[in-house]
Amino acid sequence: MSTEKCFAKGSAAPGPVPKGSIRLFNMRFCPFAQRTKLVLNAKGIKHETININLKDKPDWFLEKNPLGLVPTLETPAGEVIYESPITCDYLDEVYPEKKLLPSSPLGKAQQKMMLEHFSKVIPFLFKIPAGRNNGEDVSGLEAELKEKFTKFNKDLVERKTKFFGGDSVTMIDYMMWPFFERLEIFQLQHCLDDAPELKKWTECMSEDAAVRATRHSVDTYKGFYKTYMEGNPNYDYGL
Repeated sequence: MSTEKCFAKGSAAPGPVPKGSIRLFNMRFCPFAQRTKLVLNAKGIKHETININLKDKPDWFLEKNPLGLVPTLETPAGEVIYESPITCDYLDEVYPEKKLLPSSPLGKAQQKMMLEHFSKVIPFLFKIPAGRNNGEDVSGLEAELKEKFTKFNKDLVERKTKFFGGDSVTMIDYMMWPFFERLEIFQLQHCLDDAPELKKWTECMSEDAAVRATRHSVDTYKGFYKTYMEGNPNYDYGL
């Protein structure tokens, strides 16, 4: 059973995960959960999606994941895996067709180090819109974000490849993409102006089949994030 509308406190727990499938507990607009959706789609893994109301979580969900966060995976055996990098690595190992991580230990380590660098970018994507919303001067934060993007741009220039792991999309690209997908909604596209190779990377990623399968329209994103900034997120926005 896949649902679009989110499950909230008081809702009945879904039954066991069907054999030959895996279940993703998700929130439709969560960039971290989108990482896992991208991997599921890119690898062609049969799955079902259960969306969760993150402000009013069902008790049965908190029993599965005491942190109460998405993405969370559940297997037919009732095994539970959570945290976006962990779920994505798990899927790549358990479903070895179309591997997204490099086979060499060094290649894997390099992608994980790059992800660690990218994790320092993510807070800016939330701080800047929130600051702007509060009437604060965010020009300093925007300058810092541009500087970080310039470093990723330099990495692509030095690699001479279309993507961060080579000439095809790999795990690191999917781990970074959801946040770039939201730049327009956060009015931060101009921060790519001094990073032409990174901008080209975003254009190439936009054409990827898994990216197209998991994205929302700009209007839907804007509608949701308006409710989010107002403090009353509508997780079912657009349904």
